[in-house]
Amino acid sequence: MYTELRETATELAGLLWREHTVYRERGGGVVIRGEHVGRWLSLAPTGGKDQARVRAGRLLDGGTTAPARSEAVVDLTVGTSELAAVCRRLLADVTAADTGPAAGAGGPARERRTARRPKPARTRPPRRGRHTGIGSWLVLLCVAGAVGLWVYARFGGAL
Repeated sequence: MYTELRETATELAGLLWREHTVYRERGGGVVIRGEHVGRWLSLAPTGGKDQARVRAGRLLDGGTTAPARSEAVVDLTVGTSELAAVCRRLLADVTAADTGPAAGAGGPARERRTARRPKPARTRPPRRGRHTGIGSWLVLLCVAGAVGLWVYARFGGAL
């Protein structure tokens, strides 16, 4: 199955892109990379005879691949031109997803990133000296009252 996928992928790559790289992926499928367009296609075998799962995605800045944005199961017995039409539709879906409403009106998501501004340092009011606040005194009084009640209940005023 791999040799059939490899031959199909090589023909398909020639139809889709002038510059491309075809290589085998770990799962036994074939990947076509179009570096100049920033997209990739993957042809992987499925459980059915003469069928392949075609996935499409984009390439990230470091040369790594982003997860697939669209996929379809195709019959390999159809001609290469029909297979190329399916792949073009999947690549169009990937391109539309990059420039859709989630990416904003400006274009792909990586173009809309802006540099974060550093947060201004928080300024505290100057300390006037070491003193215990009113809240701390209230907590201390409540604890002292609770201890006093416990002593009174325990010994019953015998002290």
